[in-house]
Amino acid sequence: MLQRKISLILENWKKRNPKTPLVISGARQIGKSTSLKAFGSKYTSFINIDFKAEPKFKAIFVDGYRVDDIIKNISLIEPGHKFIPDDTLILFDEIQDVPEALPCLKTFKEDGRFDVICSGSLLGATYKLTNFVPVGAKKDIKMYSLDFEEFLRANNFTNEQIEDLYKHMLNLTKLNDVQMLTLRKLFKDYIFVGGMPEVVNSFIHNKDFGPVFELQDELYLAYQDDILQYVDGLDASRIKNMYTHIISQLAKENHKFQISKLRHGARSRDYLGASDWLNDVGITLCAYNLTSLNLPLKTYENSDSYRLYYSEHSIFISALDKESKQDLIVNGNYEIYYGALYESLIASSLHKQGFDLYYYTNSDSTIELDFVIRVKNEIVPIEVKKKRGRNKSLRAILDNPENNIKHAIKFSDQNIGYESGIITFPYFLSFLLSRFIKDSDLFNW
Repeated sequence: MLQRKISLILENWKKRNPKTPLVISGARQIGKSTSLKAFGSKYTSFINIDFKAEPKFKAIFVDGYRVDDIIKNISLIEPGHKFIPDDTLILFDEIQDVPEALPCLKTFKEDGRFDVICSGSLLGATYKLTNFVPVGAKKDIKMYSLDFEEFLRANNFTNEQIEDLYKHMLNLTKLNDVQMLTLRKLFKDYIFVGGMPEVVNSFIHNKDFGPVFELQDELYLAYQDDILQYVDGLDASRIKNMYTHIISQLAKENHKFQISKLRHGARSRDYLGASDWLNDVGITLCAYNLTSLNLPLKTYENSDSYRLYYSEHSIFISALDKESKQDLIVNGNYEIYYGALYESLIASSLHKQGFDLYYYTNSDSTIELDFVIRVKNEIVPIEVKKKRGRNKSLRAILDNPENNIKHAIKFSDQNIGYESGIITFPYFLSFLLSRFIKDSDLFNW
């Protein structure tokens, strides 16, 4: 079974007493149900209620939200379930199909006899449609597809090997040739395979990209089906239109998402909320343009100017037209769409580590920063480069004393390095960035 980071979070939660019910959200097929079932096996009694697979359980709230009433109704539907105080986990899976169930978390927390977790694929949008979400009665956790660290573990990397990589990173010392060659190859596999557990398992066991691409294509279409199933009328058509055009928007050199390019006569006001829905359910990531390099970044966010990425980068591969996909696979042309693939990889990595996504372009477009993050009271620009070359934008930002920016980060195909304020890391170490920033003496925490 794949080692997932969510497992440690769940183990730590299990040790707490009393517990606040968990609500675990994330896009479909990222492994929520599998991870939660494995966790449930650690209890004497694990009650898994899947509202999508067994809609009969939607009636368990007919008498209200008292814990005893809910248990009674579950037992009537499935007499075999055992409710053992302090050793029972109740999982309400696919909760987006029953958003009116969420108020029960308050009563379960107050009761305290049973551990409760809710899970669903469209909870970000569900919350907005629910009149009552119990504030303080739940803890929200977002789950993601596998990052590169989890992919390494799936390929039998040990804790010691990963810690060794981190020591090189923290000390800004180069990796040796064997490490670079090995990790480059694995990262190339990760680019094509992606982070969906079913796809990763298929590749690990078969080393065959045929089934990988088939599964990715199925997922791409499944997300479209979700839009049509859970969004009403014209809004569904507009959200689907935005989803299917992300790849063509990234094909533009500046990668900016433009509503006017979706179809003739398309207007921004007609698509209000469309990108929010895609972001809320975990299908896409949005990086907003900054009007100025000042803190707090949110204050200088231009919500009308943004870039939209697929949250799971393998969807980028699936969305490519046949010729571009062939060029990428056969010829290794990673510069397809002006490096948007690598931007997508870094965007996903940053998001999974909790960073808000921003980019910056100055008024005359002579300076462009792929990402801008906040590190406590510092602004840190990030550049994504496939090849060696001048760091024109980073250099201009660092050399301007008005910016008061001391360090910048460049992700590329190069080894670890540091020169004149620019920290260089290979792409495959991006998953360790938050740890590096927290521990490095370069940043003022």
